Amino acid sequence: MDTAPARRAAPDRDADDDLSILRLIRSRRVGPATFHRLMAEHGSARAALEMLPRIADAAGISEYQPCPEGVAAAELAAGRRAGARLLRIDDPVYPDILRQIGNAPPVLWVQGDPAWLSRDVIAVIGARNASSLGLRMARGMAAGLGEAGFTVVAGLARGVDTAAHQASLPTGTIAVMAGGIDVIYPLENAVLAAQIAQTGVLISEQPPGTEPAARHFPTRNRIVSGLSRAVVVIEAAHRSGTLITARNALDQGREVMAVPGHPMDARASGCNALIRDGATLVRSAADVADALRAVTAADAPRLSAFAVPLPRPQAITGGTVAAVDRPDASGPVQLEGRILSRLGPSPTEENDLIRDLGVSASVASSAILSLELQGRVTRLAGGRLALS
Repeated sequence: MDTAPARRAAPDRDADDDLSILRLIRSRRVGPATFHRLMAEHGSARAALEMLPRIADAAGISEYQPCPEGVAAAELAAGRRAGARLLRIDDPVYPDILRQIGNAPPVLWVQGDPAWLSRDVIAVIGARNASSLGLRMARGMAAGLGEAGFTVVAGLARGVDTAAHQASLPTGTIAVMAGGIDVIYPLENAVLAAQIAQTGVLISEQPPGTEPAARHFPTRNRIVSGLSRAVVVIEAAHRSGTLITARNALDQGREVMAVPGHPMDARASGCNALIRDGATLVRSAADVADALRAVTAADAPRLSAFAVPLPRPQAITGGTVAAVDRPDASGPVQLEGRILSRLGPSPTEENDLIRDLGVSASVASSAILSLELQGRVTRLAGGRLALS
């Protein structure tokens, strides 16, 4: 089965307004992956909003209502008050490199110049409790990358992220926020965030006013890697959020690079493990530039072998779910049960699941969408599924 992701072209911006796009992505149980599936099937957010109650009803969810217009309108007003711009995935300014990841954010709130998002971007990330040597390395790496013409992206966290942002302020830096565009976390970086908004760009996919929660950081991390040609890791413990970003980068086909550390330093264990497993060892911005030059233009960024095309949800005909290509011996309920029996808390590759089910991709994706709307299945980065 072909696992190369289909290139997602920018949709026709005239087909929808900001309110419709926001209502769809803010609707209950509609995340980025489901948003894109609905858009691919129905052609516009307005059409998808009309069909959502019928799709939910077919999935056994009665009285489902999409996000109310008033909620979306309030978000637009809050964004304007914060001095932010709503950047939709169908906007020509939306960075194409980010648009191509499977779960690309349908909307971003932006403060600053969004043109920075489409520059040659490198992520510089690492430990929050970084050592003095790690912070010095982060500053030198970020400053050197900026001088070489790269834009540095990080997550505005304490430690390595903060040092990287500070060092790259003169050459442009991107901060991807876990909470709302108007909620600075950590608060100690409020001045830094204001500086970035003036000389670079702040972005968030969360509604303004959202306080960052634990679940927001992994989704923030996939934007950091999604914007980047390469991810450079400086100090990361064996189990850390930084390594989640590195995993996202691998799934997205980005280059992963790491600065080695002392074998006895727990803060370097994650970097050393990445290098052991094939990440490029780098010691300076010059090493990063040399490694990128070694990657041909045809495969930079390379498309991930783990990514899969966005499946299409089930068709709706006359208010009912069309059982297109569904084998008579396997109704929707039975197929959903078979899917659930093959999934667990650990991620499973969707392609492998479809092969095991022995049904067509269109039939399987219909059942998967139904389970997503029921909140029983979660779609993860890299075309993977897990029980919610």
